[in-house]
Formats: sequence, C-alpha cells, structure tokens
Amino acid sequence: MAHTLTQVQAKAQRIELQTPSGVQVWHVWNRDAGHPLVLLHGGSGSWNHWVRNVEALSQQRAVWALDTPGLGDSELPPGAADADDLHHPLEQGLQLLFADLALDIVGFSFGGLVAGFLAAAYPTRIKRLVLVGIPGLGLSNQIANMRGFRADMTQQQRYEVHRNNLLAIMLFDDTLITDELLEMQEHNVQRDRLRKRRIARSDAMLPLQKMWQCPVYGIWGENDALYQGSLHQIKALLSGCDLRAFHVVPEAGHWVQYERPQAFHAVLQSCLSD
Repeated sequence: MAHTLTQVQAKAQRIELQTPSGVQVWHVWNRDAGHPLVLLHGGSGSWNHWVRNVEALSQQRAVWALDTPGLGDSELPPGAADADDLHHPLEQGLQLLFADLALDIVGFSFGGLVAGFLAAAYPTRIKRLVLVGIPGLGLSNQIANMRGFRADMTQQQRYEVHRNNLLAIMLFDDTLITDELLEMQEHNVQRDRLRKRRIARSDAMLPLQKMWQCPVYGIWGENDALYQGSLHQIKALLSGCDLRAFHVVPEAGHWVQYERPQAFHAVLQSCLSD
C-alpha cells in the first residue's frame, strides 16, 4: 500500500452516529469540501475496503465511508440478517447526516445490494448510483475453493485461510496479499455479524432496478471470480434501469478498487462527472 491503513484512517474524522436502528460508524475525509460521496463496502468488510481510494477521491469532495450496520464497528440492527434488512437503517443514517440531499452512492459487492434496495425504497435519495462488482443478478459463480475456520486454529492457520479466500474470490494478483492485508481481513471477518446472507446468490436486483430513478453506472474487474464466463451478460441484465455506462477494468478481480485503484478512480470520475 502506498499509505498504510493506519495513516489513511488517521486523516479521517470518525463519527459514531446514533440512529433508531443502532450506532453507525462513519469515516469522512475532507468533510468541509461538501459534495458528499458515499461509499458502501462489501460483505465481511468495513470502510477499509476503500483504503486505497479515499485519499484520491477526497481531493475535491467529501468522502463518507460507512461501516455497514452489522459489519465493521456499526451495530447490528435488531432482526437484521441480509441486505434487504439494511436499507432502512442506512436511510436513517443518511437522513441524520444529509437531510433530503440526493447523493452520489458507490456500492461495492454486498454494498451494491444494499444500495439497490435503498434506490428502490427511497428513489429520491440517490443522485447517481455506481455499482461495483455486485452480485444479486442471477449469474454469480459458486466459489468452490473457499475455506472455513475452526475454533482451534492458530493465527497463522487463520491467515492461511484468509490468503486462500482472498485469492479465491477477491483478488486476481497474489502479490497484493501482504501481512497488513491479512491482518485487515482478519479484523473485518471477526466483526461480521451477518452470517446467513442469501440474497447475493439470487437475482434480487433484476426486479428492483425497475424502481430505480437515478442514472446507474457499472464498474467490474475483468477477472471477477463471481462472473467468470458471464461478464458479457451483465450489461443486458441491467437494461431495466437507466444504465449510462458499463466499464470493465483490465487485470483486476472482484475487489477492483483495491487491485487497480488508479484505473478505478479514472473510471469512477468519468461516471460522477456525467
């Protein structure tokens, strides 16, 4: 990493926001710049899924990265189990922070599912919706070589599982897996309280998109493990919404914004300036 997780986090303001559904933890960079950009991370993650992006994206606008309720440091809303339980708590937080302002929202993977439900339930909330490698389109491959954890594992054994799983589903380039990344992954996975997610394996986004009223943009990694052999079908599946552009970033896996940050930033800026 050009900058360590600790260095990036030190430049943010950490906000513990009390909502009717529990405490939400947000990190914001360059808050005074205005023009808020909201980032929603992936499953078993936290704001740090954007650790290689927030500094660049905050050069000209405020960047708000949420720990999704039930993940990271945000509390689990009562009864919440999956993405369809989280858009109402998310809207509560957005209302407290931004009132009725329409926002640019970028949703990565599971965060894109939450954003899809939000866009359907609260269509005036989103100014532009950028979907990054989202599942829920009825195409996602089953990742057969994922490994689980045992209670008796040593830390080294757990890190070996994280390495395996990062290469199985998240990353194309194994040289990106550092000790710091493994430590970050361990910290994120340990705080995941949404253990029975099912919507990612469904086609829930297909009917929902007809309720979206904002421009939509797609960014996918060329080597996304969820879409091997089916990446070419995504654009057609999103024809029920106002899809303005669909971008594929070369030499990147599912976690495209981490793996190829400069290319990702260039594509995202083109989406946000449309």
